[in-house]
Parts: sequence; C-alpha cells; structure tokens
Amino acid sequence: MFEAFYELTHTPFSRAIPTEELYNSYLLEETLGRLEYAAERQLFGVVTGDCGTGKTTTIRRFMDGLDPSKFSLLYISDSKLTPRNFYRGVLEQLGCESKFYRGDAKRQLHKEIELMRGIHGIQPIVVVDEAHLLDREMLEEVRFLLNFKMDAQSPMALILVGQNELWDRLKLQSYSAIRQRIDLQCKLVHYDRSETKEYMKRHLSYSGAKQEIFSDGAVDCIYNFSSGSARLINKVCTHSLLYGAQNKRRIIDDHMVKQVIEGELS
Repeated sequence: MFEAFYELTHTPFSRAIPTEELYNSYLLEETLGRLEYAAERQLFGVVTGDCGTGKTTTIRRFMDGLDPSKFSLLYISDSKLTPRNFYRGVLEQLGCESKFYRGDAKRQLHKEIELMRGIHGIQPIVVVDEAHLLDREMLEEVRFLLNFKMDAQSPMALILVGQNELWDRLKLQSYSAIRQRIDLQCKLVHYDRSETKEYMKRHLSYSGAKQEIFSDGAVDCIYNFSSGSARLINKVCTHSLLYGAQNKRRIIDDHMVKQVIEGELS
C-alpha cells in the first residue's frame, strides 16, 4: 500500500531484503571477518547480543558470503535441543540417517566430516542458533564434540549464537572447561543515533526512494523509541509509512512518529 504512495519498488523494512542489500555497520563487517576466520581455521566461536541486534541476520549474511565449493554451513535452531537431536539434525542435513545412540551418532558424524573434508575438500561449519536456551547437558556435549584426534584438531567450525545471557552463563566457574575452548567471541550491540539514520537511509535506498521521507526529528523519535534495535526500527518505520500514506503525507515528521508510537506501538 504505502509502496505505491511513496513510489517505492521494494518494501524497505522487510526481513526479506537480500543480505547483500543490508546496512553494513562497522561492527557487522568486523563480526563477518571474525566468522570467516573461524570458518577457515575450524574454530569455536560465540556470537551474543540483545534481542533485535541482528544475530540471525548476521548469520544469514555470513552464510550467503561463503564459497560453496569450500564450505558447508549446517544450521540448527531448536529451543529444546538435546545431544541426540543435535546429531540427528546435523546428519540429516548431510543426507544421512542418524544412529540411535548418542555415541554412535557422534562417531558417525565424525566419519562423515572426515569424508567431506578428505574427499570433497569441504569444511563444515555448524551454527547453533538460540544457544542461550541450551541446557548444561548440551553445552557439555559441545565440549566433547570438539575432542577429535586426541584434541589435535577440531572436526568443524562451531558457532554458538544467542542472547547475552549465554555468555553470562559461560563465565560461571562451572562452565570454565567449555569457556576455555572458545577461540573467539563477538558481541553485537544496538545502533547509535547516527547508525540508526544510516540504517534507515540504506533500506530506503534499496527500496527505490527518490527523496527523503523521514525528517531528522522523525529519526530522533525512532531512535529514542527503538534504542537502536534493528527489529524495532523496522517496526516503527513500517507503521509510520503506513500512517503517512493513509494521511497523504510525503514527509514523515516527529509528530507523526509520536502518534504512531502512542497509538499503535505503546
């Protein structure tokens, strides 16, 4: 609806935006560089951040930038992940039927990974999303999973992605054995005010906007409401564009954004 009114060719604040069109913050570039290093060296990494900081989007961008002739990314997201479900999920993505018992499934996974690396020259990357929900048993299994050839090498790159409470747990003394195995950590944070403006500008540019739509005052209101959370920026911008189109307003100012926040988002 509002796309036609503002003469946009794409929806600007949608989750469906191609990853190559996303706003590239300095932190995103740094995180992608670290993840690429982890993939090449088969390292164990942890990516954390508050809700709305773009953790899953970062992984999407990372995945789309990988060379498929060199890497295979295996993605697991399960709020009730158990070791057995973990091995079954990874092996199914490799085209295998998992063995029933955990120990057998782990040996099966190691064998498949050795074949993948030795015959096809492809390095596996396992990403576990929503990792802050993992229980102690699953986190301990991560440690055992990385034991390979008498600890001389890692069988894969392993990336845990979760909210900040994941790192808070890993800092506890009881998780020291796992924490000591972590090769790199990336922490995503919310955008500041200038990054919020650049984020909005980038998404509007992708959508084909031919002129400024949000005033500086509107950007201030959007930043204050969202605290720089990409998810909330998307929400308030979309609602504001709908409101602006319905009221035939080419420029969205701070008063309109406040009305949207108070009337629809509070």
